[in-house]
Amino acid sequence: MKLRHIIISALALMIVATVSCGKKGNSKKVTVALNATYPPMEMLDKDKNIIGFDVDYFKAVGKEVGIEFEFINVAWDGIFAGLAAGKYDMIASAVTITDDRKKTMDFTLPYFETGLALVVPKDSTAKKISDLKGQKAGSQIGTTGAFQIKKHKGVILKNYDAIGLAFEDMASGRIAAVVCDTPVAADYALQKAEYKKKFKIAQTIPSKEFFGAALPKGKDKALLEKLNKGIKAVQSKGIDKKLMKKWLGIE
Repeated sequence: MKLRHIIISALALMIVATVSCGKKGNSKKVTVALNATYPPMEMLDKDKNIIGFDVDYFKAVGKEVGIEFEFINVAWDGIFAGLAAGKYDMIASAVTITDDRKKTMDFTLPYFETGLALVVPKDSTAKKISDLKGQKAGSQIGTTGAFQIKKHKGVILKNYDAIGLAFEDMASGRIAAVVCDTPVAADYALQKAEYKKKFKIAQTIPSKEFFGAALPKGKDKALLEKLNKGIKAVQSKGIDKKLMKKWLGIE
């Protein structure tokens, strides 16, 4: 009888151990959508890996609170619809927090302050968006840059799926200007070898905009709280400053 009890106990312990190991191995990753056409915030390297400020930032957030992220590249024009449809858990792709977006999405605490910038060819006389009446100005579809152009009567908005396409068109003379977030403008106009001799930043628009990660409205309060805790930790430890220096050259 004693031997029987010993065998049963051993089997029970093996079952518990197996279940425990299974739970650890199947821990769910949080899927994060990014549109990797927006350097230096998110882009693809030569091996098609998604890299950039947002990727490093949320890896740091995850490290602080024990979240493992899986980053996936999604076209910008469908990125919010995909979130609503449950195709991924969150978006961390230089998403500006706006009142309209807050109606349909939950946002984390702000993790990056930005503004907008007007980029024009070096020989352009335009100093502000309103100087472009009768001309085309490009921006990525559905962004605050596109919304800003729309505010100026007589300026023709041309939307692009990727901001890089707008800069290509401006280099070819097909549009007169590009409006985008300031870190992206600085990357294209001041950093990129093929453009820094061709473009200049004509105007910065201090709009007091902030980026936040977006989650489906009312769906995952626990994840939202964890992300906010991680963002606070990254900021309090100065990790965000190190990432700004790495990706944006900001001391």
